[in-house]
Amino acid sequence: MDRSANLDTEELKMTREQYILATQQNSLPRTEHPQFYPVGIYGWRKRCLYFFVLLLLVTMIVNLAMTIWILKVMNFTVDGMGNLRVTKKGIRLEGISEFLLPLYVKEIHSRKDSPLVLQSDRNVTVNARNHMGQLTGQLTVGADAVEAQCKRFEVRASEGGKVFFSADEDEIVIGADRLKVTGTEGAVFGHSVETPHIRAEPSQDLKLESPTRSLVMEAPRGVQVNAAAGDLKATCRKELHLQSTEGEIFLNADTIRLGNLPVGSFSSSSSSSSSSSSSPSSSAPRQTIYELCVCPSGKLYLSPAGASSTCQSSSNICLWS
Repeated sequence: MDRSANLDTEELKMTREQYILATQQNSLPRTEHPQFYPVGIYGWRKRCLYFFVLLLLVTMIVNLAMTIWILKVMNFTVDGMGNLRVTKKGIRLEGISEFLLPLYVKEIHSRKDSPLVLQSDRNVTVNARNHMGQLTGQLTVGADAVEAQCKRFEVRASEGGKVFFSADEDEIVIGADRLKVTGTEGAVFGHSVETPHIRAEPSQDLKLESPTRSLVMEAPRGVQVNAAAGDLKATCRKELHLQSTEGEIFLNADTIRLGNLPVGSFSSSSSSSSSSSSSPSSSAPRQTIYELCVCPSGKLYLSPAGASSTCQSSSNICLWS
């Protein structure tokens, strides 16, 4: 017990001494001046910071001005940009629009009061493809030609859908009521032509011509050539053949004329066989009536008419034919 009491007394003394020492140190006057350390950016660092802040502010102002200028020039609105308008039905373009890359659309319409114009410096090509991406149709409008590549090409009427023109691999069909060719050279056909009716314009001539070859008109039930208010002329350089294999050739007219027929010679029993009726003497009367004769070969000639028939099979016309 005495030992523990001594320890407590010593600890209490030590505590008092520490307190006294601490009190004496605080009561002594301080002779040293306190040191102050500046907090912040000063000098050239501060100037650089202000310069970068000013540069950033100028850049922001320029960017804002450029953005406002672009919005003004491009005419940005809540509905679209410039001539481009976004509507519920799609995109609407007003004015002239230029596309530098391919355009993929489902449908193109123009305004009701203006046409749709597609323009290009070289050509305009419209392609149609199937679900596999294969080309099924192509329309190319170029400087030299308009080309269409497809299985079948059709031109239809706007009302009723009547086919005016159709072309495929097998045939070409023209469904118009009238086919009119206004070229000076007419229409040229490389092969046969089948038609039920060929007619010229009113007050115009119809001419069928083959400049270097023959012209053939065939019909199983007959060929009819009719000139209701004019003449019908058939002209050839060599022979003109009228042939009927089973029927007859019928000429029905008030007057039938055969021009430029040769005049044969006639020799009577009382005159010499060398006298010629086509060259009568100056004292003989002028011959005005002739007889139509036919040679055994079918050739026609005229012979001076007499009291009886003057046709002779031994006539000079028949002998020379």
